Parts: sequence; structure tokens; C-alpha cells
Amino acid sequence: MYLSFDTGHMGVAALVAEVLRRQQVRVTFFAANERTQEGDGSLSRHWGPWWKARAAEGHELASHTWDHVYWRADLPGREPRFRVRPSAGPLAGREFTWSAEQYCQNIEQASERLAYYSGRKPLPLFRAPGGKISPRLLAAARACGYEHVGWSPAGFLGDELPSDKYPNRLLLERALKTIQPGDILLAHLGIWSRQDPWAPAVLEPLIEGLKARGFVFRTLREHPQYAPWIAQQRA
Repeated sequence: MYLSFDTGHMGVAALVAEVLRRQQVRVTFFAANERTQEGDGSLSRHWGPWWKARAAEGHELASHTWDHVYWRADLPGREPRFRVRPSAGPLAGREFTWSAEQYCQNIEQASERLAYYSGRKPLPLFRAPGGKISPRLLAAARACGYEHVGWSPAGFLGDELPSDKYPNRLLLERALKTIQPGDILLAHLGIWSRQDPWAPAVLEPLIEGLKARGFVFRTLREHPQYAPWIAQQRA
């Protein structure tokens, strides 16, 4: 079982860290510099000690692109170019044409900031915002040293869904029923649009319920699909 978190408004970051520590569960965090409830970015200096503490506890860190950049389309031409739209930072909401080098630089910027805060090299992995990718984008990322990580169908834990239609009780029951061995699970460190926050109600009961089913939790460093890539990049 591979539990992962993407950044968000960080309002539940302290709670998530506390639950993981209490349950002795190690996870993989994918970080972008997203707007937080404090009004800064989730990779700003304010959050440096938080990232350092997570690394010291044995969690793994990886890039979610610096500006939480959504891939929109591949553009024609011999050299890879992409239409993208950042959803964080000063360029949020605008569309741009980026080269493969520009996209890679955005992945690398988040990874470098995590390394600076944590004192440890992040995993050579990234998660594209929204899971929006293309074969050409994946090839460009691999060429600059990053393998993409999505999530399993049952691993979508639903914290981005509207809470009136998908209450926490329903999401918990569904996850405990459908998650299978080897699944990569996805949650966030705070979702602006969800009225009834997911993590305070679901995270610990979910971990306890999965443990009761016999599951153990590992970071993506140990995932059989990604472990060879990680070893190769660090060789």
C-alpha cells in the first residue's frame, strides 16, 4: 500500500503529520508551491521546517511542479512543445507554450526547494497536476530524470469531491471496500472547495481500517515499478 499526498492549502498539514506519526506510517509527498491559508506558498520559507521534519521522520518527497502546472495539449513540431496552464504563482490561470526544457525546469524547481529544506535529495519522481499527461510529456520528463507517478483507480480517496454529494462516511466506506494490495493512494494537504474537510474525519480511520485488513504502508521508494528507476537515477 502506497499512500501519497499532494500539496493544497496546507490547512490540515499539521493534523496529517500527527496522524502519520501516531500510526507510524511513512508516505510520499508531492509538493508544488500552492497558495496556502496563510497566504504564502506551500514551498515558501514558512513551510521549510515542516518539510524538514517530514523528511527526518522517513517520509519521501517529490515534485508536483513548482507552479502546479497543468498539461493542456501537445503542440505539433519535431521538438516537443506543450500548451500548459499554471494554477499557482503569479502566472496562475494563463496559458503558455512551453518547451520540454521549460517544463523540466518547473519540475526541478520544486525538487530543488525540497532538497534545500530537507537536506535530502527528493525522489526522481513527479506527479503532474490533475494527472494530466501525454506520452510526449512523459518522454520529456524522463529525459531530464523524472518518472511520472499517478494513482490507482481505487486509490483516488475523493477529498477533492464536493462533500454534499460525497460525505466523508461514504468516502471512507468506499475506500475500505475497494482498495487492493499494491494500490497507490492519493489525498491532499487541504482542498479549498471541500466544505467538510476529509483528513480530520477519514485519514486515521482509513489507516486503521487498512491495517486491520492486513495492509502495510510503504513509500514509493520501495514500489516495484519505481525502485529500479530510482536506483538508476542515483547510480
